[in-house]
Amino acid sequence: MKNRVSTALLSAALLAAALAGTVPLLAHHEILAKFDDTKPMTITGVVSDVDWKNPHVHVFVNVKKASDAENWAVELESILDLTRNGWSEDTVHPGDQVTVNGIVARNGSRQIWAKSFKLAKTGRDVFTVAESKPPVVLNKRPTPRWADNIPKLGAPSASAQGYWAYPSATALVEDGVKVEMSKYGLLKNIADAPKVAPMQPWALALYRERQKRFLADDPTYLNCKPPGGPRQFQLPEGVQFVEDRERQRIFVLLGGGNTNYRIIFLDGRGHQGQVGGDDDNPLYYGRSVGKWEGDTLVTDTRGFNEDFWFTNGGLTHTDQLTLIERFSRPDLDTLNYEVSIDDPGAYTRPWKASWTMHWVADQELPRQLCQDNRP
Repeated sequence: MKNRVSTALLSAALLAAALAGTVPLLAHHEILAKFDDTKPMTITGVVSDVDWKNPHVHVFVNVKKASDAENWAVELESILDLTRNGWSEDTVHPGDQVTVNGIVARNGSRQIWAKSFKLAKTGRDVFTVAESKPPVVLNKRPTPRWADNIPKLGAPSASAQGYWAYPSATALVEDGVKVEMSKYGLLKNIADAPKVAPMQPWALALYRERQKRFLADDPTYLNCKPPGGPRQFQLPEGVQFVEDRERQRIFVLLGGGNTNYRIIFLDGRGHQGQVGGDDDNPLYYGRSVGKWEGDTLVTDTRGFNEDFWFTNGGLTHTDQLTLIERFSRPDLDTLNYEVSIDDPGAYTRPWKASWTMHWVADQELPRQLCQDNRP
């Protein structure tokens, strides 16, 4: 039975890996990177096409102008969010008259982010999206454990499924620091930038520039680059742990990012000479080795490249980055995550951040596709 369970878990991980090679994913991004909230607009016209694709759905609308018409691209939320709220690509059809209120694109193109989308024939607002909230837990349930009393980070039993989501923080900020920012890490007040983390002058200047540009240079948004480092635990789609006890490793599967997986090795190996990455071939997710210290999984990850943002909000890192992560599950429904950042190339001293995630039971890990993104 043990071997069958282990094989099943490994198969699930490898399936996700296979998907990763052909279907990259993208997390949600800061809307203000593309649209200007100081420029509201209302358009009324006739639907010409519905483009039901990720990372965001678009409805094209012909808007009458004098004796001609202009075609506008109306950008909506992702397929995942719209479907979760009961909408589909059949909600509107070509020929439907609609009125859209929203904000226009910064680059002057005929694109608008819809804050409301009304169907004329019914007078109904469609494509509305309610904020998703974590499951309500009335009573704490005990931490699921293996036969040797080690906590399970994944499903409580072989017949169950679920994943971790709803992070209590969605951008890196040093523990103890209070600054206001959006869920994508965009600061409300750019003057707070030096408070976020102990950055070296060059890193602070780059962080400020990324913030001033509303995070428009995010390589995950622009080029579907993987969300390595702590960012994998900040995404709304969540993560799933597949524990291969027989081979002493844990697969961390991502719902957002690019659906590839990260492996945490628990077999005592070091960081050098691992298949898939070494000093000459640094990785987006680094090379992770870990061990259990009581009820806490402690991982040491290094060997990162510099081609991605390791957090929402645009804090930078170098190839000198080392992460010490601590995972603990005090009860069935709570995952505590703590990360210590040591990067002498970008920061003046080591620092740490921490947050929690919630268990989403009896559901498969959602997957957000990155395809045909629009400028």
